[in-house]
Amino acid sequence: MFLAPPSVMRKRKGSADHDSSFTGTLLDSSSDLKQCHKKTDAASDPGGSGTAMGRRYRRGGLMWRLRKILIWVLGIYIAIPVVIKVCPSIQAKLVFLNFVRVPYFIDLKKPQDQGLNHTRNFYLQPEEGINIGVLSSLGYHVVTFDYRGWGDSEGSPSEKGMTSDALFLYQWIKQRIGQKPLYIWGHSLGTGVATNLVRRLCDRGTPPDALILESPFTNIREEAKSHPFSMVYRYLPGFDWFFLDSITANDIRFASDENVNHISCPVLILHAEDDTVVPFQLGKKLYDLAAQSKSLNGHKVQFIPFPSSLGYRHKFIYKSPQLPNILSDFLSSLHPHM
Repeated sequence: MFLAPPSVMRKRKGSADHDSSFTGTLLDSSSDLKQCHKKTDAASDPGGSGTAMGRRYRRGGLMWRLRKILIWVLGIYIAIPVVIKVCPSIQAKLVFLNFVRVPYFIDLKKPQDQGLNHTRNFYLQPEEGINIGVLSSLGYHVVTFDYRGWGDSEGSPSEKGMTSDALFLYQWIKQRIGQKPLYIWGHSLGTGVATNLVRRLCDRGTPPDALILESPFTNIREEAKSHPFSMVYRYLPGFDWFFLDSITANDIRFASDENVNHISCPVLILHAEDDTVVPFQLGKKLYDLAAQSKSLNGHKVQFIPFPSSLGYRHKFIYKSPQLPNILSDFLSSLHPHM
């Protein structure tokens, strides 16, 4: 309950008419203000030009952000070849990619865990401080190994070191099998090692019984230029100087196209037409060079292409149901009495 003095009440009553008239004035004024605002807005924004200005401002901000991103991308694009030229050891790591392990969390000392049955894992030491892991498939008499720097083998990879590892393993096997046939098989980068090894053996007068090259290339410069990694820089002026010269600066050549002129043993080349890592034409080019090589004159040189429709690409030729027959026919022609 609220109480007020009578004088105040009388005053309020007496002023009611004044208040009502004042209120009407305010209402009229308010109406005029609203109309004024409407007119002002219409005058200041004819045809919605303010909204258009906002859209232009937003577009300008978007274009600025896009330009900023483009400048960053262009800066990185230019910086990569410069860094590789200044630090050529980076290019060596990109050639070997031995730091990439997929899957990573596996125990390479237990090959049976990876479905490699009837295998035995052991280690050889080609040089002081270097251990090489070896998988021996007893059923098929296949011996394969991790080059230095790969798998659980120690050391850092290099063309000279990898070739030395392969030679050491070859001699180790040869001492144990005597006069039985021994074939050398290389895949991808391993074909460069394989031709290096066979060239050494042939120069010594002790060639292997045959050389099998799966997905080979001619030399590392031509392969690097054709590799998917080089696609964004392939047509950059100075590509050879920035990238290819950085590879040879690390003494990496893998010159199979030169090695075939010093090899004197049968050669079988396998290549899939849909290989995107080592282009099919490089394998075919190597075959053409081998077929014309004087040192291979009198030795069987065979090229087996696998059509793109089979989908074997770079590393699935082993899935071919025809592969056992291909190998059997090739090798039996070398040793008809075996």
